[in-house]
Amino acid sequence: MALVLAAVAIFLYVRLGSTLAEQIDDTLESRSAVIARNGYRFETGAEDGFAQLLGPGGAIAVGSRVREPLLDTSELSRARKGPVHVSRDSLPELEGEPVRLYATPARDGVLVVGASLEEREEALAGLLRELLIVLPLALVAAAAGGYLLAAAALRPVELMRRRAAEITSADPSRRLPLSDANDEITRLGVTLNEMLARLEEGLERERRFVADASHELRTPLALLRTELELALRRPRTRDELETALRSATVETERVSRLAEDLLVLATAERGRLPLRLEELATEELLATVVARFASRAATEGRSVTSIASNAPRLVGDRLRLEQALGNLVDNALTHASGRVRLVAEHGGGFVELHVSDEGDGFPPSFTSSAFDPFTRADGARAVAGAGLGLAIVDAVARAHGGTARIELAANGGAVVILSLPAAPAEHVSD
Repeated sequence: MALVLAAVAIFLYVRLGSTLAEQIDDTLESRSAVIARNGYRFETGAEDGFAQLLGPGGAIAVGSRVREPLLDTSELSRARKGPVHVSRDSLPELEGEPVRLYATPARDGVLVVGASLEEREEALAGLLRELLIVLPLALVAAAAGGYLLAAAALRPVELMRRRAAEITSADPSRRLPLSDANDEITRLGVTLNEMLARLEEGLERERRFVADASHELRTPLALLRTELELALRRPRTRDELETALRSATVETERVSRLAEDLLVLATAERGRLPLRLEELATEELLATVVARFASRAATEGRSVTSIASNAPRLVGDRLRLEQALGNLVDNALTHASGRVRLVAEHGGGFVELHVSDEGDGFPPSFTSSAFDPFTRADGARAVAGAGLGLAIVDAVARAHGGTARIELAANGGAVVILSLPAAPAEHVSD
């Protein structure tokens, strides 16, 4: 700010000096023209300026106020050739005042008119004095105004900073205060509040995940502890001990399976689910899953079939995709009825793997949260399970760059669709 004010002051000073000099030069030129029109006659006692008519040798033919020639030899020579402006720092006969001269050819000599620069110097000195007084005051006023303006502009930032310091994980619902102005700071506050909302949602999801996991782990661990305590309470026969160990083994497998599923979901949530990608034949992938559940389905008087003729190949992790498809078939056999069909379709650069059943389908209120961990439909709560199957299906699909969704089958059953990127055309084998 100080540099700007100094630059403005210098500009004003120089501009005023230049303007006054131009005015003096114009006045001298006008006086010279008037004297020429009057036949080079002028009043020798004029007080508003002075003039001399110099002869061919430089001597004064006619003069006013000044008795010595105003031009030296070189200046006189130049004046004979054309108009010349000359400045003098002082003129003794005018009490040392600075003067401005204008010389122009006249008859056989040179006409010189002049004027004192004292008024110009006084005007510039007065301007300088005023600037030396006004500029510091303006600088102080500008600094104070800038401080007040900056304080007013940053007050919302300070309020947001204080509120941000008060937000903790114990109360993540609090938000930053916003002003009514639609400026950059308000938009920043809106963005930060949206970020806080996402963090709160993630924290709540994490807490819910931990609580649900604890609940699901507590049941098999409690059963395992009960079986072992009963086995140790009194002497048991060999058959009783084998029965207790088999029951403990079942619960141990359940805990192990649950821990593995939780690890998969936690890894996928961080976006780092490890995949061993390879080019897979879609028909072979579905056939492998069908073969795994064929015996169970036959025992229950049901069937599991696949249709994948002319389906394109895809690039994926065989074990993860078999895990996801296996979860869907297991859900269909456990919670639904009728045939279970695995169908592969191709569209828009994606391979869609459909797993459908002939049951009652999912309740409409369940579909929006079906892929959330530990979520189960009302009818499935009576059956053992942690509600992680569909969550793992969704995690595997997203890790492959695809999606998972639920639709209603034409026969009224449920259809879960895995949409996965197809293998590039140049990679497809004949």
